[in-house]
Amino acid sequence: MNRGRLFTSQTCFLPYSAVPSLQVAIPTDLLPLVSGSSEIHTIHPIPAHLKPHLNNIIQERIRCTTLTMATLPPAGLPTGTDKLEYIKELINDLSEDLNEELYLPDDRAAVLDQLKILTRDPINADPLYTEEGISTLLRHAYDKPSTKSADAARRVLANAMVLKTVTRDIFVNKGFAPNACQGLNGGSFDDEFLNSRILFLSTYGTKVDLKKLIDDEKLADRISENLARHAKESKAKSDPMQDMALVESAKLLFNVTYYCPDKSSSFTSAIPHLVALLLKQDISQTKPLDPPVGFIINALANLDVGSSDCQKSIHPEEDPEKVVSRLISILDAAMKNVPDNQLDATVSPLLGVISSVYKHAPDSSKKYIREKLLPTEEDRKEVLGKGDALSAKLLQNFNNPLAPSVGTVIQHLLYDLSENDANKFVENVGYGFASGFLFQNNIPIPPSASDPGSQKPVNPVTGQHVDAEKPVDEPEMTEEEKEREAERLFVLFERLKNTGVVDIQNPVEAAMREGRYRELKDDEVEEIE
Repeated sequence: MNRGRLFTSQTCFLPYSAVPSLQVAIPTDLLPLVSGSSEIHTIHPIPAHLKPHLNNIIQERIRCTTLTMATLPPAGLPTGTDKLEYIKELINDLSEDLNEELYLPDDRAAVLDQLKILTRDPINADPLYTEEGISTLLRHAYDKPSTKSADAARRVLANAMVLKTVTRDIFVNKGFAPNACQGLNGGSFDDEFLNSRILFLSTYGTKVDLKKLIDDEKLADRISENLARHAKESKAKSDPMQDMALVESAKLLFNVTYYCPDKSSSFTSAIPHLVALLLKQDISQTKPLDPPVGFIINALANLDVGSSDCQKSIHPEEDPEKVVSRLISILDAAMKNVPDNQLDATVSPLLGVISSVYKHAPDSSKKYIREKLLPTEEDRKEVLGKGDALSAKLLQNFNNPLAPSVGTVIQHLLYDLSENDANKFVENVGYGFASGFLFQNNIPIPPSASDPGSQKPVNPVTGQHVDAEKPVDEPEMTEEEKEREAERLFVLFERLKNTGVVDIQNPVEAAMREGRYRELKDDEVEEIE
């Protein structure tokens, strides 16, 4: 043990700060700062049933947020083999301290803080990631009475679980998941934050028994209680940990319901608190899905918003459209400001929640959603999909190559808003947008569609009012041009016929067989009316 050497480096501790991230600002003294992750994350193709796909989208978003960080080497601390030996000494000292107290509480916390800084970069930090090293951390995190040193140990543990997947298995196999579960309601935002993050990380690639945690350790109730506390308390500007704790609770809720869907009903009691939190957040018009808003919406994705127990919170009697209006205003801002390459990861879950809410909404709320998302009479003055209205933005992303998933969810949502009726779907969005969706989902394409609510005739392909269409400013085709076009069509029909893909008949051949075709004599004149 070399305690003299240890404490000479205390002045090298890095200040508490926040690392900016696309989804959440995470304190640097919790998360390791590494240049990237060796894990490969894949968004699976969207299946017929939308909910599993939306879950995959959210999984990808959460994992990328958690595992992508930047390198920040601590200045003045040992490196290379010196670092390796130094960490080994620290682990040995901390292990010995478990049996015979070597440190005062504050000194023990200082040792753990220094270990945290040293192991942000996993290179030459191998002694920490052994079973002995993690077991020592676990006992300091959950067996020692000192809150200060226990928090410090949990921070080192959370870092290790991000960097080395084997440490997650050690955490679960040593039976400390119930301890972390019990620590969720420790009374401080730090307790909620650290234990939620540790449990969240343990859901990846381990055999953690989530069902047992829900049944025996009241995991669902504990998460719901924390969300209720956030919903009731006003935000303290001086406590950045409050929002961070909320984000971790929301992420943990989503992962548990994703990996243990049979127990998702246990979290129904959390819906009113999530709704209250969504309503109390200040929504940025340029970054509407920034934390914690995006994670609150994600947490709703796997929950039964149609449950009778939560309908009053989603559609309050005094203002049934209050929550729906908030969701749509977030969607409106997101469709206008989120880059195309981020739409799949951020907007798909929001669209999924709106779709779920719509299916169980009262008639007044359903009407409100249709009015906000479907093209209006004003929109039909132009070809549908033009302009900056929300309905136009949705149609513009129907087949966005940079956001294929969000396009599919939009198509399903607008089809639901059309009462799952192909005719109404064509009326609402036009053949041009509707045909691809109907074909891909084996829904018969209607031969015609009646005009929408307005009595004005509508172009069935573009959805635009006929009287608003601009005349085509092109000269009439000459007879020679018509002949060339007819020749091209003839050749195309022949090529299509020769492929054997479809049984098609050249219209010229059909006319000859039916006696409707004959050669004109030179002295004959064809009159064209």
